[in-house]
Amino acid sequence: MSTAPLELRRSAPSGAADLPARTAHGSGPRRPPGPGRRRHVLLVLAAGTGLVLAACSPPTTGATDPVRVLAAASLHAPLDELLADHAESTGGPAPLVTYDGSAALLTQLREGAVADVVVLADAASTSQAQDAGLLADRAVDVAANTLRIAVAPGNPRAVTGLADLARPEMTVVLCAPPVPCGAATRTLLADAGVEVPRASEEQAVTAVLAKVVSGEADAGVVYVTDVLGAGGAVEGVAIPGAERARTTVSAAVVAGAPHPDEAGDLVALLGSAGAREVFARHGFEAP
Repeated sequence: MSTAPLELRRSAPSGAADLPARTAHGSGPRRPPGPGRRRHVLLVLAAGTGLVLAACSPPTTGATDPVRVLAAASLHAPLDELLADHAESTGGPAPLVTYDGSAALLTQLREGAVADVVVLADAASTSQAQDAGLLADRAVDVAANTLRIAVAPGNPRAVTGLADLARPEMTVVLCAPPVPCGAATRTLLADAGVEVPRASEEQAVTAVLAKVVSGEADAGVVYVTDVLGAGGAVEGVAIPGAERARTTVSAAVVAGAPHPDEAGDLVALLGSAGAREVFARHGFEAP
């Protein structure tokens, strides 16, 4: 590193050595520089030091920026675990993750949201992203999920299947149709010949679960993984034939990703055998 600041500290400002100090008789020993001149020296030193420090500081590059991930709300638990392990193993910054319903994530991408990786909860959402040119590469299937009815612990309303959701005394909450869990729910309701006209609708499966947990709803259709992740706050009721509406979770690099190499590495990780074990611990199936 340059020693310019040390040389400046020992010498006077340019030209000062050639100017004799003036006394009342016009000559004599130099006087110490006045306040104005001392300020000038300090400013020169400060400027020189600042330049040297700037030259010695490590450059700021995109490599130190976190990878940005948009992910379906149902993936919160396994993704948090996987991304934390990934950041620890690489020594890089932890990825920044936005969790929301897949339909909302697609809207964000269409509106120009900056992201590197997107993880969507069903094949239909992934196809929409692909067709709209929002993905840089083909998506990788990483996990699968099925639906279950969430009720209060002990099942006080004695819910045994989808038909019970149509009972007039029931307060039911479902995912909205554009959301993957909503589309899958309506497939199962149609197969069972059940209509639930009074159900409220939410834009993310986590909102459905929250209403059942809080007691605002008697029942809601969520994923198996949501029931497991609630830690006893709800009870799950199996839905016969739920595998007919099984959803596939996919990850892909976003078109125009600021960090395409890191994004590709992350997608590869999510599709790995090790990641599949993490997904399985949280109730997901293999894709």
